[in-house]
Amino acid sequence: MTKLRLGPVAEEKPVKLTIELTGRLFRELSDYAAVHARETGLAEPLSPERIAPPIIERFIASDRGFASARNRR
Repeated sequence: MTKLRLGPVAEEKPVKLTIELTGRLFRELSDYAAVHARETGLAEPLSPERIAPPIIERFIASDRGFASARNRR
């Protein structure tokens, strides 16, 4: 079994944000969502729009440099 950094995705009221992704990143998000669905038992993978926010959230939460800089302000 693959151990992904991203666990189950919680439902939360979304805020609309429009961004542009490279085709490669879009495909990688889609592939990640497929593996995530398989590993967490979801019937269908989340869309790239749904999987990207928790990935970004996890990245920010694990960035020690950001946490340190944030605490200094």
